Amino acid sequence: MKKHIMDWTVCCNDKLDERHILLKLKPANGIMPAMKPGQFVQVKSPAPNDTFLRLPISINYVDNDQLWLMIQTIGEGTKALAFLRKGDNINLVLPLGNGFSTDKATGKILLVGGGVGVAPLLWTGKILADNGTSPTFLLGGRNADGILLKDKFQQIGRTFVTTEDGSLGEKGFVTQHSLLKDETFDYIMTCGPKPMMMAVARYATQTHTECEVSLENMMACGIGACLCCVEKTVRGNVCVCKEGPIFNIKQLTWQI
Repeated sequence: MKKHIMDWTVCCNDKLDERHILLKLKPANGIMPAMKPGQFVQVKSPAPNDTFLRLPISINYVDNDQLWLMIQTIGEGTKALAFLRKGDNINLVLPLGNGFSTDKATGKILLVGGGVGVAPLLWTGKILADNGTSPTFLLGGRNADGILLKDKFQQIGRTFVTTEDGSLGEKGFVTQHSLLKDETFDYIMTCGPKPMMMAVARYATQTHTECEVSLENMMACGIGACLCCVEKTVRGNVCVCKEGPIFNIKQLTWQI
């Protein structure tokens, strides 16, 4: 898939909570490039010059002429994005990495997300729904405020929630939700903290369910040159930004 370095114009910058924003962008040249759910972009931050590396951000959603990016503001680079206003321009490199197997996954599909890791699952679920497969979402967070864009997920498919403090949905972790005891699935796609994804992978292995994970290793270049994001796989070390970020758990050494 062709890569682009291009300017995007901010349509709006929504504050989701104290640490998360939702940027809605349109291509400055009016031409929307081809993308796949599960891919990511590299954002040039408007922060001062000492923040010189681009920021890897998952594609949250593509809506006609808009690209959505859900961003956790935790450092100088991401915090600067929170100050962008309608009409401002930012530069992106995209699309990067591979994507979820939305064209191959069949049957009952479960999408599991934790925290800001829910971001790539929204568009993934929409593509699955458009292809005739109604997805089920299982979202986890520390508390009710940590369940992001729940209403958007509910518009696409059945949505279940867990929170560690029990303030919304069932209390506990996603792998403890009663849904996983009451139902079986044919395919699982997940993104979130690595311990959560490893727990989901164990569940998938135990239930003989196909499972894909979206790894969030630290990425600097986005093209496999800097070797910051190396992950050990059954065929050796690979760069997550180039060979991933989506991997079938059979490719990883988590279960070995």
